[in-house]
Amino acid sequence: MKAHVLVVDDERSIRDSLKTVLQEEGYQAKTASDGKEALNLLHQEDFDILITDLKMPEMDGLELTKKCLQAYPKTAVMIITAYGSLDSAIQALRLGAQDYILKPFDFDDVLLKVQRIIRQKEILLENKLLRREIHGRYDFSNIIGQSPQMQKVFNLIRKVAKTKGNVLITGKSGTGKELVARAIHFNSDRANKPFVPINCGAIVGTLMESEFFGHKKGSFTGAIQDKDGYFKMADGGTLFLDEVGDIPLPLQVKLLRAIEEGTIMPVGATEPIEVDVRIIAATNRDLLRDTEEGRFREDLYYRLNVVEIKLPSLNERREDIPLLVDHFIKKYNKELKRNILGTDNETMRILMNYPYKGGIRELENVIERALILCEGAYITKQDLPPNMIGEEFDEGMPDRLKDAVATFEKRHIINILKRTDNDKEKAAKILDISLSSLYRKMDELNIKK
Repeated sequence: MKAHVLVVDDERSIRDSLKTVLQEEGYQAKTASDGKEALNLLHQEDFDILITDLKMPEMDGLELTKKCLQAYPKTAVMIITAYGSLDSAIQALRLGAQDYILKPFDFDDVLLKVQRIIRQKEILLENKLLRREIHGRYDFSNIIGQSPQMQKVFNLIRKVAKTKGNVLITGKSGTGKELVARAIHFNSDRANKPFVPINCGAIVGTLMESEFFGHKKGSFTGAIQDKDGYFKMADGGTLFLDEVGDIPLPLQVKLLRAIEEGTIMPVGATEPIEVDVRIIAATNRDLLRDTEEGRFREDLYYRLNVVEIKLPSLNERREDIPLLVDHFIKKYNKELKRNILGTDNETMRILMNYPYKGGIRELENVIERALILCEGAYITKQDLPPNMIGEEFDEGMPDRLKDAVATFEKRHIINILKRTDNDKEKAAKILDISLSSLYRKMDELNIKK
């Protein structure tokens, strides 16, 4: 975390020298010549630390400290004081300032105190996030599902959570892969350690090694200081590699070595660093096919895939749609300050029968939109996107949920069989189910062979 620091002093030489020292260490720094100017800047920007002199015209440091801590409680305050004004510095500390520095400055001491404040803020943030994550994920409350497919997923989560084995989560976009990864972490003995999520597809290839393993100061242009990578940040905890199939082949070799040896080599370093990290990877690609075609290392694939958790698409667990709809209505009632009670029967039938290409994310988007547009107590057909209310989705469906699901499945399977000229293997592949599951569905739904 690189702090944004505001330096306030009526002596230009002091504020400019502090600004220069801070910027050389990689901090963002701005200056103000008095308390009023400082308050204006605090109103315009977020600052992590305010460093202010005590004796200034217009508004002294004590008054500035008091106003800052009242209006901007997340900004830490450090006092500049002369030895003869220590009583005033103590008064500022009683108001809530975190530290003080004495004139004349020892710049190394200033930087150490800034680093200490930043670390304290990081620890507080980590603890806050950790408590929120544990509370939100511990009982799987954010993974909605009572379908047989999701019950299998929950059972797998419980089994793998207590082990140290790496996990590969597969499934289409929008199936909730990160939620499952978090559930595994927060039900493991690593729950009190960091959970570090990475979207591998969002990192620039040239920076990926540095982002994963860190770097030493001066190891390349722009490396102005040592930096910990994601592995070091996740030490003792869990590293979640989302879209792991996007990692380029040269880095896959180094990732494999890190997993096998439990050590990393930061860019520019000469000695390896030991790390204890559990890997949970996720992908919406067919990694096994990628290994066969040379796009993904086979040895890395098997290192990641100690246990595979395959998440069903929303279209494969339609009986969970009412639960998800209810969950999203509650969520957006709170966020949008609405009081929508639910959907009417016709709208639920449409939501049940719609073929979601975007998975759970698409359903969530539909419900958020509906709550924005809804004018009554219940979401109606008119609150849904126009593409959802075509006749092919909502006409002639039974009222009972179980019957509606069966009717949709039968229609959908028949349509896929027509598209594949009754080729069962092709149809099963398109439906993303096994051939035996397709035959079982055909028998259950009385689809003629």
